[in-house]
Amino acid sequence: MTVATAHTTPSTASAQRRVSVLGATGSIGLNTLDLIGRDSAAYDVVALTANRNAEALARLAIAHRAETAVVADESQYEALKAALSGSGVEAAAGLQAVVDAAAQPADWIMAAITGAAGLRPTFEAAAQGTRIALANKECLVSAGEVFMAAVASAGTMLLPVDSEHSGAFQAIDDGSADGIERIVLTASGGPFRDWPMDRLAAATPEQALQHPNWSMGAKITVDSATLMNKGLELIEAYHLFPVAPEQLGVVIHPQSILHCLVEYADGSVIAQLSCPDMRTPIAYSLTWPNRMQTPTERLDLAKLGQLTFETPDVARFPALRIAQDALAAGGCAPTVLNAADEVAVDAYLQGRIGFASIPALVEATLDASEQSVGRHLPSTLDDVLEIDYAGRALALSLLPKFNKT
Repeated sequence: MTVATAHTTPSTASAQRRVSVLGATGSIGLNTLDLIGRDSAAYDVVALTANRNAEALARLAIAHRAETAVVADESQYEALKAALSGSGVEAAAGLQAVVDAAAQPADWIMAAITGAAGLRPTFEAAAQGTRIALANKECLVSAGEVFMAAVASAGTMLLPVDSEHSGAFQAIDDGSADGIERIVLTASGGPFRDWPMDRLAAATPEQALQHPNWSMGAKITVDSATLMNKGLELIEAYHLFPVAPEQLGVVIHPQSILHCLVEYADGSVIAQLSCPDMRTPIAYSLTWPNRMQTPTERLDLAKLGQLTFETPDVARFPALRIAQDALAAGGCAPTVLNAADEVAVDAYLQGRIGFASIPALVEATLDASEQSVGRHLPSTLDDVLEIDYAGRALALSLLPKFNKT
C-alpha cells in the first residue's frame, strides 16, 4: 500500500509499542519525544539517532530509556559513549550505524533525519514493513517513485507528518481518488510575504529565520521564506495521494490555522484546522487511527476573528514555480531540484549569496542538468544518490556566478 487510510485495519498493538526516532535532536524528534514521554509506559524506545550533538542525544536516550543511541558523526563517538556511561544505553557512531539503527525491529519509526542523509536510513526503516511516520522530505522529493515502490513492496504503512500532508490525510476519507478534484496546501507566506520586491535581495539570514508561526530548523525555515518548501510539499503530495500534478494547488494563509483543503466533485471542501504546533500531526501519526491527548493550544475561532487567504505571488517568490516545473518535468528533475536547493540554502546561510540568488541558482542548476545529468527517472536508491551527488556538484560549480561581490 502507499499511505494509510482512515479505513485501514490497524495491526494488533502490544501493551507496549516499540518505537524509534531517527533524527531525535531536531525539532520533529524533540516534539515526538515530548509526546512519547507524556505516556512513557506505553512505549519502549528502541533507537534514537542524531547527526553530531552527542550531549543532547545522550540526555534524551537516558531520559527515555532507549536501547541504543547513534550519532552519525564518528568523531562524536567517544563523547557519546562517555555521556552514556553507566546508563545501560548502547552507543554507536557512523553512517552505517544509523542505517543499522533504522533496521532494528520496531512497531513505529519516526523518520526525521533532514536532507539526503536521511535517505538510506528511511529506506531501511521502510523495509521492515512497519509504520513509518515520514518527516524526511527527500524520500519523496528526490526518490519518490523508488521510495513508494519500496513502501508498497514491504507493505509499510506510511503516515505523513508534515502538517499539510497530515491535514490531507485526515480529510481524505478512504484514500482513493474517487471524487477528489483538487488538494490545496496552505503556506504562511513566511517572513517576507509583505516585503516590497526591491527589498528581498537584501534579506539577511537572520531575517529569513524569523518565521512568523512555526519553530523549525534553519533549512526548512529558509525554504519557507522562499516558498520552496511549499513547492517541495507539492512534489511530496503527488506521491502520497492519488492525484495528478494539475490537481495540486497552493494558497497563502498567513495565520497557519487551516493546513490543507481537499475539494470534491460534489462541491464539498473538507479542511483540517489546528493551531500551528507540530505535535498535532506527530500525535496523529503516533496513535493512528486513534487520537491522543496533547498539550497543544486549542483553536478558538472567535478569538482569531478571521482567517485570510491569497494567491501566491510567483513573481516575488519564483521558487514555487521552479518546483512546480520540476514536478511537471519528472524524471530526475525533482532530485536535482532538491540537491541544488540544499547547496543554495547552505550558501545563503553562510552569507555567500543573497536571498534572491537561492531560486536563481536552483533554476540555473536545473537548466544545466539537462545536458550534464539528463532527464532519466532513477530506478534504484543508488541511482537517486548518484543524481543527487551530480546535482550538488553542478550547483557548486555554478555557485561562483551568484556569489556576493
